[in-house]
Amino acid sequence: MMPRVLRAADRTAVPWKNGGGVTREIAASPEGAPLDDFDWRVSLADVTADGPFSSFPGVDRTLTVVEGAGMDLMVGGEHHIVDEQYWPHDFPGDLETDGRLLGGPVVNLNVMYRRERTAAEVAVVRGTLRLQAPEGGTVLAVALEDGATLDGQDIELDCYDGVLMEGAAPVVLRTQGWALVITLSPAGGQH
Repeated sequence: MMPRVLRAADRTAVPWKNGGGVTREIAASPEGAPLDDFDWRVSLADVTADGPFSSFPGVDRTLTVVEGAGMDLMVGGEHHIVDEQYWPHDFPGDLETDGRLLGGPVVNLNVMYRRERTAAEVAVVRGTLRLQAPEGGTVLAVALEDGATLDGQDIELDCYDGVLMEGAAPVVLRTQGWALVITLSPAGGQH
């Protein structure tokens, strides 16, 4: 199976589960799954105001600020300052979470995965990287800046474009800027 290119321009903004903002889904499994029954979901969220996060029972989250000054997250009563761009921050999606903007609007890249079904690893990379989906799993790379390419595929990725691979032969991703790579495996499997 060939890598599937997911263009940022093709995404539609939809309201958050709690109605407090909008998100653009990059990919989910199973595809088209409702918010209460996905194995994993990756999206970009526009956050323009302080407020509560949606609750996702049984779900772990990784939030990466990709635009803006960052957020002060109150997760289960503990402060988590997320003020460094491109630095993934993990937290349980079922704990009460409230976000305060540190200096204006932000865009967050969110990885959510149901912990009893899926394990996820999130890395921000730059340069040349061999991408290969784990057995029974998926790898998703999202360009955080323009200028990423897939060797031998004649595919160029602009900012927030992604490439999804499930059982595909490995490809080489070359970035001029940063990219976020998410490796998703069945829970309890090798990854």
